[in-house]
Amino acid sequence: MCDEEKLARWAREGLSRRQFGALGGMAALAACTPAESNSQGVALPKLAEESVSFETADGTMDGFFVHPVSGSAPAVLFWPDIGGIREAKRNMARRLAGQGYAVLVANPYYRDAAGQQFEDFADFAANGGFKKVGPWREKLDAAAIMRDATAAVAWFDEQETVDSARGVGTQGYCMGGPFTVWTAAAVAARVRAAASFHGGGLVRGDNPMSPHNLFDRTEASYLIAIAQDDDAEAPETKDVLRKAAEAAGRPAEIEVYAGDHGWTVPDAPAYVEAEAERAWTNLLELYRQALG
Repeated sequence: MCDEEKLARWAREGLSRRQFGALGGMAALAACTPAESNSQGVALPKLAEESVSFETADGTMDGFFVHPVSGSAPAVLFWPDIGGIREAKRNMARRLAGQGYAVLVANPYYRDAAGQQFEDFADFAANGGFKKVGPWREKLDAAAIMRDATAAVAWFDEQETVDSARGVGTQGYCMGGPFTVWTAAAVAARVRAAASFHGGGLVRGDNPMSPHNLFDRTEASYLIAIAQDDDAEAPETKDVLRKAAEAAGRPAEIEVYAGDHGWTVPDAPAYVEAEAERAWTNLLELYRQALG
């Protein structure tokens, strides 16, 4: 998982905040800005984006919403990593919306703070991010995220830009990984695809709310992309997840990728473009097959 020890190691390896920010910015431009056409030469849709907010059982959730200008599209609930909403995540959402999805990047910390809290992951690492968000993150247990997901999907279904006749997708990064399974369990009738990228806490022993124990409460297909260093620390996790998905009868692609924790996120020091692109391709295929 992404923890303080890993941030300290990145610092020891000499990645300065200026270098970190520059790398993240270049990667975001290279990997996350929608082109005018895709690799098959098909024109991508024009997009609209806005900051939004809506009521949940716990307060007012805010987020970043981006979607094609014309028509309606399947919805995707995007759970960011510990750094929360920031430009790298907005760019990732824009790229996905460019493929024909209505994407909400949720602010997981809305109970305590609205909007962006860090410029990028370098800002988070250099300015006490763990200390700041620690008390906020403690509130994000399964029950809280399931309430949030229920409210978010209800909000999706009120939007003209969302095709509510099609399934909802959800994707999450780092701490957001388990949020995707909780989302799929909370709104099983609507969520048809869930993707976790270097997600932490997917297997929590016998805890009944451990994500791996909830597969049988969902109707989703899964993509669970595991970081190689996370796998080295807990090699049994992938096997537990595979057995749990099989027992629940849920389609699940569970794979260890050749990248360390954070490899899919352009402003993370572990970003690996080739493996991030492979994960991106697999995500699009998951949504193509599962969201109707």
